[in-house]
Amino acid sequence: MLALLMLVAPAVAGPLWSWPRSSQSSNASPSYDCQQSPFKHVIALSVDGLHSSDIGKWISLKPNSNISNLVRQGYEYTDAYTSAPSDSFPGILAQYTGATPKTTGVWFDDTWDWTFYAPGILYDESIDYNDTYIFSGGIDPANLPQHKVDGKCTHVYPHQRLRVNTIFEVVNGAGYETAYTDKHPAYDLVRGPSGTGLTVGYFPEIAAVHTTVEATIAYDQLHVNAWLDWLDANTPVNSTTYGSKLTKVPTLFGGNFQSMSVAQKTVGYNNDTANSFSDAMIMAMDFVDSSIGAIMNKLESKGLREETLIVIASKHGQAPIDRSLYRAIDPTAVTNLTTVPLAWATTDDIALLFLNNSADTAQAVKELQAGAKSAGIMSVIWGRNLTDSGFGNPDIDPAVPNIIVQPELGVVYTTSVKDMEHGGLSRDDRVVACIVSNPKLQKRVFGEVVHTKQIGPTILKALGLSHELLQGAASEGTTSLPGFA
Repeated sequence: MLALLMLVAPAVAGPLWSWPRSSQSSNASPSYDCQQSPFKHVIALSVDGLHSSDIGKWISLKPNSNISNLVRQGYEYTDAYTSAPSDSFPGILAQYTGATPKTTGVWFDDTWDWTFYAPGILYDESIDYNDTYIFSGGIDPANLPQHKVDGKCTHVYPHQRLRVNTIFEVVNGAGYETAYTDKHPAYDLVRGPSGTGLTVGYFPEIAAVHTTVEATIAYDQLHVNAWLDWLDANTPVNSTTYGSKLTKVPTLFGGNFQSMSVAQKTVGYNNDTANSFSDAMIMAMDFVDSSIGAIMNKLESKGLREETLIVIASKHGQAPIDRSLYRAIDPTAVTNLTTVPLAWATTDDIALLFLNNSADTAQAVKELQAGAKSAGIMSVIWGRNLTDSGFGNPDIDPAVPNIIVQPELGVVYTTSVKDMEHGGLSRDDRVVACIVSNPKLQKRVFGEVVHTKQIGPTILKALGLSHELLQGAASEGTTSLPGFA
């Protein structure tokens, strides 16, 4: 068990990590009054990997594109930060709970929790019955961790891992229908701890698909088909229906595109001064853009465009945008630096270290700092710096790592072949695309710092629902995005 010992951090290898600070908006236009004119539907989509800077690049390349049209009829937030760490699960939960990992309890897709038996179980595709099939049969309970309930070991489904509710639970609890699609059955997560958040979930398994842009586009088309079905109030084959099928167009639905992320990882940006889109990225973005166009056309044909708010916001960015900075370092370069026993290490373009004994933390930090250059370490975040920076306290929270290792920009702790990765704390990882669009909105660009956790309260406000019902947002004091009254 964790020792209840508060550690005080000495100087780290690199600057102390801190959250970006908000600035005041200079945009004086009146805000949209959701109370007077709420929307009837919200569609929330993530283009995984898409940076804020990518929006400008795409509009310059394709000025008449569908994404360009969304920007012309809506609000663009050019300094929007996703969660820290910026992995897929905490990234999407930031949007749907209004909270950060210290509140949701979900730190990474692949991480540790001292209350689980056996702990350290992955929550990605490895919990499927058979992840070699796109429709894998769903979650196999035998692959889940367990925790004790009334003295008995009970399986922990992904949605039970979450400590606070989601916007899907709030919307469904208000009597409306909801739907969501994503890349693994583990996105059962968004149902929230009650398990009642979704009317329909649709989770084809991406692990069954070859890691090429072309194959991923074909996979993403399944998500697009689901969104178009939902706009016809149809429930796609192979959906999970939590008690009933759709009877009407969902009030709230969402999902993700994976093809841009795969293009970034397998090819990356061009190695030029502009970090321009590679051909593979253009292929992926053309698909994303045309898919958004198909959704817009369907909304128009059904007379739903003006009563539907479209949210485009990425779960995560990817690093490094500048390919010349990329360095792959074996994860053992980090884990072998310290001589203290480790319970678990999550490594990506970050390292989360869980120690067998928290009393060993200072020694582990000292050893990591001594070997920082060899492992590409920029900062070692621990003790008071960890808690004061808003990450939580590992001495009282079983899901918080004892140490966060922030590598230099471009370093990825991996033995795989890739050009970029996500999960870390850098701007490349965290400053993501964020657009909210509807014909009733005047075009506005907000340059101040915002956070994607503000999307959840914004969606509830847009639907005329109280964002105070969102537990994580209430706990962290998360407000809606600027531009909405």
